[in-house]
Amino acid sequence: MQPGGTPSWVIRENASRPVLLALYLRAVMGIASPVELPRIRDVGKVGSGLAIDQHDLLERQWRDWWAMTVEPEAHPSAVPLELVDAYGTEIALPVSGAEVLAGAIVPHAEAARGWAEWSQGTYRTASAARSGDSYRAYAGTIAEHEREVGRRAHSFELNVEVLPLAETGVWWIGEKTVAVTDSLRSDAAAFDDAIHPIIAELA
Repeated sequence: MQPGGTPSWVIRENASRPVLLALYLRAVMGIASPVELPRIRDVGKVGSGLAIDQHDLLERQWRDWWAMTVEPEAHPSAVPLELVDAYGTEIALPVSGAEVLAGAIVPHAEAARGWAEWSQGTYRTASAARSGDSYRAYAGTIAEHEREVGRRAHSFELNVEVLPLAETGVWWIGEKTVAVTDSLRSDAAAFDDAIHPIIAELA
């Protein structure tokens, strides 16, 4: 709440490196979850993969890691975390219960880190080109919602991950986190239309 008890809202927009790494590894390891979220562009499965039972275990461990990656405060690990050496300080997994995942991601470390760095740089360049548009884009949508409902927006938090997904749209990936395609984010009018239902649901 802001001083005086008026509602407040916080929207954080980013292309988080941990999220990018998780999605790259999802693609190259052939993980289907979450089925509603499109794959990243131009990256496919690498290698022959695991036996079916091991792949099912890999999927479960990746889903747990994905939840921790997207919203770590809402999904803390029940056991301590340890760094995966091949990723420096970029990936930490539970010391138990993630053994298949930890082994499967090591061969992809160099490519994953390079792709995540490139993708994050692309986002930063595009964001800088919008020159302060980010705040106005969200503030304008919230103001429009307030006019529609005839009241101030409720206080809320929203994280927006701008990602190079193969399909255009917006998807919930956490309780207060959405993924939006980078191409959609670069189209001001289309982005306003797409983000409005999200704002309306929260505010």
